[in-house]
Amino acid sequence: MNFDIIKVLESVGGVIVDDHFVLKSGKHASKYLNKDALYPHTDLTSQACQAFADKTKDLSYDVVVGPALGGIILSQWTAWHASKQYGSEIYGVYTEKDSSENQVFTRGYDALIKDKKVLITEDITSTGGSVKSVMDAVARAGGEVVGVTVLVNRNPSEVTSEYFGVPFFPLGELVVEVYNEADCPMCAEGKQVNLNVGHGRKYMEAKNAN
Repeated sequence: MNFDIIKVLESVGGVIVDDHFVLKSGKHASKYLNKDALYPHTDLTSQACQAFADKTKDLSYDVVVGPALGGIILSQWTAWHASKQYGSEIYGVYTEKDSSENQVFTRGYDALIKDKKVLITEDITSTGGSVKSVMDAVARAGGEVVGVTVLVNRNPSEVTSEYFGVPFFPLGELVVEVYNEADCPMCAEGKQVNLNVGHGRKYMEAKNAN
């Protein structure tokens, strides 16, 4: 299956360029990947997760785990397609953030992880920190991570299979140059921060409060 996630995201307005964005990390960028634009299109989302299942068909796993919120959708669809491939039920569950911003299993899902092999799904990787936090949650629950899948890897030079210590399967790569606020060319130009996507609204609220 030849699935071009970048073209798909572009087709649904999920790749925005020549603007001023504030990312979750607090860094600024002129380009933004809005993966949330994909999810209303259920057929395209299903196709993306079919691509996940295809890429990982040589792995053997019992559960697919994604971090909430976007990872919920990805883990469910990927588990569904993997179940069809393997001919047996693959669970699809998710982690949530605790008060310390760590990914943890709630709702009794940790019981489905113990002694199981796990595939992790994620939407975007920049530092790989969220995936690492999910991997920690799987280890605490007694499971074994055998692979990681992601829609788009924004940092292919650093976020790799070696970084995670398991096979890593991005559907696409798109390098996004980021800046500290002090070095941001958009800030220097006085370009307004995008308030509709990313973390621009929170950034501006905090800035105006000071």
